[in-house]
Amino acid sequence: MESRLRVQGHPIQPMLVTFPFGLFVSAAVFDLADVAGGPAFLGEVGYWTAVAALVAAGLAAVAGMVDLWDVRAGRTRRTAVTFNLVNAAMAGLFLLTCLIRAHAPQRGATGGQLATELLALAVGSVGVWLGAKLMRQFDRSRPAEPSAFESFGDIPGATVEIVRPRA
Repeated sequence: MESRLRVQGHPIQPMLVTFPFGLFVSAAVFDLADVAGGPAFLGEVGYWTAVAALVAAGLAAVAGMVDLWDVRAGRTRRTAVTFNLVNAAMAGLFLLTCLIRAHAPQRGATGGQLATELLALAVGSVGVWLGAKLMRQFDRSRPAEPSAFESFGDIPGATVEIVRPRA
């Protein structure tokens, strides 16, 4: 399978999915520090970090849906659908905590909200595992790419392309 959305020949979705997961982890760390008795602004930073992660997760989900469009039925498609559902579940749990915190005067997390975020990260870890599995499945079908500086020899004019994958 070849991705429709690519930068320099590499699929965009695996690059995008790292941002929300990293931001969700950062948000949970800020909230942990807030719940553990740190300064109140850490809860506010954790809240806004989770909001940024939700925006990034939305972008990654759109790229994932575009790529999923051309995956043939079978084991790879089931893995890709599960990957997207797991990532949506993680984002949904963080969205729940953000919606609860949005109306609070100070957007610090409670212990229950932190527990929900940690559960979301555990779910997201399954998504990371599934994403790695997908990349291994897709890499088997691609020819080997040049390594190191060999890849700079023939950089095409367009760096971002949206193409119809080959059958």
